[in-house]
Amino acid sequence: MSRVLVVEDEAHLAQGLRFNLEAEGYAAEVVGDGESASDRLLSNKENFDAVVLDIMLPGKDGFSVVSELRAARNYVPVLMLTARGRPEDVLKGFASGADDYLAKPFDLSILLARLQGLLRRSQWMRDLAVGTHARHAETHAETVGDFDTFSFAGKTIDFGALELRSGESTIHLTLMESELLRHLIRHDGKIVSRKQILEEVWGLHEDTDTRAIDNFVVRLRRYLEDDPANPRHLLTVRGVGYRFVAEPE
Repeated sequence: MSRVLVVEDEAHLAQGLRFNLEAEGYAAEVVGDGESASDRLLSNKENFDAVVLDIMLPGKDGFSVVSELRAARNYVPVLMLTARGRPEDVLKGFASGADDYLAKPFDLSILLARLQGLLRRSQWMRDLAVGTHARHAETHAETVGDFDTFSFAGKTIDFGALELRSGESTIHLTLMESELLRHLIRHDGKIVSRKQILEEVWGLHEDTDTRAIDNFVVRLRRYLEDDPANPRHLLTVRGVGYRFVAEPE
């Protein structure tokens, strides 16, 4: 039975979610503010399989909660609830480390489907990581249907484990960082527009300031580049988007 923490300050919504999650076979627990969520997940180190997290909370907001989780290397899947689904909030949530989002008001069946998808994907990644680590001690690219791992310039991205390894150093990626890297690598050498990234990686179709994606690229360059100020692999194409180059000339 999967254990889900609901972080929601609207009592009627929180209790409704708990009732319906329990009816679907989940073990659901509710807290009403960000501080309580951090206490349960970080201070008490309680194990949950997923978190349904509202952004607008009294005191510590949802962005701060998920940022603290990732900083503490807690990678429990987080489904973020956003008011009106504003693209700026969605992007900020992904930047903080959230795994998926759902705009309020939402249909219960959609929330259940998103939650089930996160749990399946989390289990799939754990299984893939175990299988990949068991099969591969060396660093090279694997393409079985899609990338399991991808290596370039002495670095290896393990999409199953959500890790980027370089020598003795290992960086844990968020799901959305991993998905953005996968998308760019899949288009190795080709220009990928900001609009394409928003639509094809994060499913955002509303009008928004596509330059918000730049914050992700800045962070990824810290992971990928020997000199982030003078990138060789993750290049900006002015006025358009980005281009990943595994083997620059």
